[in-house]
Amino acid sequence: MTTRNTLLLIAAVALSACGRKSSPSNGAPSAVLVGPEAVIVADIATLSTGPAISGSLVAERTASIRAEVNGQVMAILQEPGDRVAAGAPLARIDDRAIADAWLSARSGVTQAELAADIAKRELERATRLSAAGAIADRDLENARRANLAAQAQFEDAKARLAQAQKQKDATVVKAPYAGVVAERTVNAGDVVSPGAALFTVVDPATMRLEASIPASQLGALRIGAPVTFSVTGYPDRRFRGTLTHIAPSADAATRQVKVIARIPNPGSGLVAGLFAEGRVASSVRDVLAVPLNAVDLRGLRPEVSRLKGGRVEHVVVTLGARDDATERVEITSGIAKGDTLLVGAALGITEGTALKVSAPSDTTKR
Repeated sequence: MTTRNTLLLIAAVALSACGRKSSPSNGAPSAVLVGPEAVIVADIATLSTGPAISGSLVAERTASIRAEVNGQVMAILQEPGDRVAAGAPLARIDDRAIADAWLSARSGVTQAELAADIAKRELERATRLSAAGAIADRDLENARRANLAAQAQFEDAKARLAQAQKQKDATVVKAPYAGVVAERTVNAGDVVSPGAALFTVVDPATMRLEASIPASQLGALRIGAPVTFSVTGYPDRRFRGTLTHIAPSADAATRQVKVIARIPNPGSGLVAGLFAEGRVASSVRDVLAVPLNAVDLRGLRPEVSRLKGGRVEHVVVTLGARDDATERVEITSGIAKGDTLLVGAALGITEGTALKVSAPSDTTKR
């Protein structure tokens, strides 16, 4: 090999060595990229705890309207589902016989009033004559008795008229308060008697949850405690109410205690009869809390995966109260407010892994 060829070989080896030094090591790990939905920031949150309850919704005011007079139903004025105002007519019952009785009673009042007025004037006249010594005391006493009898008959006639008026008014069946007609059990042409069921009117503005809790949790209840619950048919909504009644005794068979919560229903979205389940918030505190899916409970002690310095580290934590309604749990030790934690499937990332969170995509521009 000539000197020139030797020099060319040495240069080629040197260049090859330089190229290997400048390339990155094949064994160095690259950062794992996760989306923003895979991380959360630990923060202070309001946490509620208390006994679970389940039961059904009922309207707080439900009126079963019944007939007060005998007669044939002449007209039906409202149907189930109709909204009615207080005093709105629902049906009319034949009032011809009752109207005749009312006219007779009114005539009786007129006659009794006239007789009472005459008896009063006779008493006044007898009193003046007795003072002048023109009549005997017996005549004065008779005038007094006649006046008392006439006044009593007048009062009796007015009472009869009031009763007749009540009967006449009852021929127009009216709603006792504003609400919704829930049921109609009578038809036009039916002959009804006092006590016959006609309508059911419900006031949907306020509902109540009638539920039960184990007697062992009775000590955690208090009147006025907030109640949160979900309702069948509204899976994505949470409703709130206030505990208003606690039964004084437990059911002998089930050892359950009946409780009632008042539920405002301004939009009338809730419907009576639906099943509901939730919890009475016996304790409400502001604590450091994280979602339940940020805690790994598979080991001997609960852990969270914290992102610190761009790498994942597993941290043992101590858990406190748990709020199943919001699916959050209190952290009493191990992390601090502002720590970035992994959630969901990201909990499986190995400790020490370099991690990078991608920026959220801009979906507002189309």
